[in-house]
Amino acid sequence: MERKKLAKPSEVFKDRLRSARENLRQMTQVDLARAIGLPPSSIAHFESGNRKPSFDNLHKIANALNVTTDYLVGRADDPNTTASADPIYRHVANLTDQNRRTAEDFLRFLAEQDRRQREGDHQ
Repeated sequence: MERKKLAKPSEVFKDRLRSARENLRQMTQVDLARAIGLPPSSIAHFESGNRKPSFDNLHKIANALNVTTDYLVGRADDPNTTASADPIYRHVANLTDQNRRTAEDFLRFLAEQDRRQREGDHQ
């Protein structure tokens, strides 16, 4: 059986940073550096894998590129979705199929109740 080689976390970050900067936002390293208040050499170091950004700088980079930090570090494959986008998801993911259907029915009931309340407020 062939094993799939996983990329190192540092490789994921540097690759996704460059890809998001170039392909998603069409920015140069200088553009990104200016947007987050760092020297362009810092962006070059991040993309080469020689340095890792601080948490604050990771957050600034994600905001400037309009992607999530989860995407940049490899926890999510969609640049716009976090691994735990909704706190409810963490609970639903651990439910049995039957309880998941029950939860879905209940959420549908609540959504309908909210819709009716909004309609009543507008009359």
